[in-house]
Amino acid sequence: MSKREKPASAGRASLGDWKAFCAAHPEISYLNAVFSDQCGTVRGKRIPVEEADKIFTDGLQLPMSLYFLDVTGVNEDIHGRGFSDGDPDGTAYPIAETLASVPWATDQAQVLMTMETPAGEKCAFEPRNVLARVAERLSARGLMPVSAVEFEFYLLDPKSDTEGRPQPPINPSTGERERSNQVYGLSELDGFGDLLRDIGSYAAGLSVPASAAVAEFAPGQYEINLKHGPDPLRSADHGILLRYLISAAAKEHGLRASFMAKPFADQVGNGCHIHTSLLDADGRNVFDDGGESGTDTMRHAIGGLQRTLPAAMALLAPNLNAYRRFGPNLFVPVNGAWGYNNRSVAFRVPTGMSQARRIEHRVAGADANPYLVLAAILAGIDYGIENKIDPGAPTANNACDRVDPDLPLTLPRALDTFVGSPVLRDYFGDVFVDIYAETKRLEFEKFNRAISSRELDWYL
Repeated sequence: MSKREKPASAGRASLGDWKAFCAAHPEISYLNAVFSDQCGTVRGKRIPVEEADKIFTDGLQLPMSLYFLDVTGVNEDIHGRGFSDGDPDGTAYPIAETLASVPWATDQAQVLMTMETPAGEKCAFEPRNVLARVAERLSARGLMPVSAVEFEFYLLDPKSDTEGRPQPPINPSTGERERSNQVYGLSELDGFGDLLRDIGSYAAGLSVPASAAVAEFAPGQYEINLKHGPDPLRSADHGILLRYLISAAAKEHGLRASFMAKPFADQVGNGCHIHTSLLDADGRNVFDDGGESGTDTMRHAIGGLQRTLPAAMALLAPNLNAYRRFGPNLFVPVNGAWGYNNRSVAFRVPTGMSQARRIEHRVAGADANPYLVLAAILAGIDYGIENKIDPGAPTANNACDRVDPDLPLTLPRALDTFVGSPVLRDYFGDVFVDIYAETKRLEFEKFNRAISSRELDWYL
């Protein structure tokens, strides 16, 4: 493998880039300036094409509080940021190599944005900047992560059942509602073949390297993978955009795509699995020892992931529903076990060519923000390498029947663990840790203030 190239993901798109894009796409009438908040929600501003030049010269003024909206889209004046400080603007700039036509809206283009403060510093609570901060620690060691995101999701009928609950879709090829669990079933893929083709087309249009699609463990559940890429910021960009375009494609086909961690109590949840390896300055995989075992560096990386897992849970499982996904014998990790070719562990080392030796992190839910999940993974890896942490022996049998009592499996406990972690504060910065935790704490409290239908059924 040749020496790795410097990633372009940290640079800005120029006015020249925009002019060339417009010349190649005269049908474009609007530009969507797009960013992702802490919840992983894609937000933005739509600008007429004749007014868009200024974005590429002067940037775009937007309130910095947009990055810590809760899942309902509300700013709760987090630590005096919002109402109390006058909700100040930062300046968002377009990111290099992210200009693209919107495949499902032929008159629209989009570009990803990144925020700077009025002082010209990177916004410390923008999720993409948090990931960049962590990646810089590995870069200082001469290491570049190679990562790929996998999302599980449910296709749903847009109409709820008679009790208001979500229901699986009607398969277009059979005219019947999906009922059975057909893992890796090709007929299930065939039934939604037109949708899957559109997902592939939309991904190609947005330069998102979508790869294999498989039917998963429940009726209407699927997984789409992304190809590995040697730039963590771009890998997370692709994760955000993949989730966005899958939802858009499903809507075009009269369906709903849900990345909710646990939409059905009696079915498996939706996970987000991320594969990561590390390249040195010469492009060599530092996890590769030429055999099946992997290097000491790989094992130290796993040790760091184990050590930081409890504090990272607040990012990997960011809401109340996310913790419903965890339980014994659900192929969802409930401890920090690792192993080779073993899907019951938190940190799996897949089999295959030694040059592709990597760690698959299997804890996060599909509703988590991929920037923050990947930041947590890279922080754990760097911490383990720096401190040469021994992960212990690999697990060869079922690891998900033993729930670790030290793993926080409720949101309040996870947030307390996150806030109290000096390691993750060091990697992410105090500003981000405190803002994220307070946003999620207030969101949780707001949820609990609502009276549920079950409360009325039980207690009225």
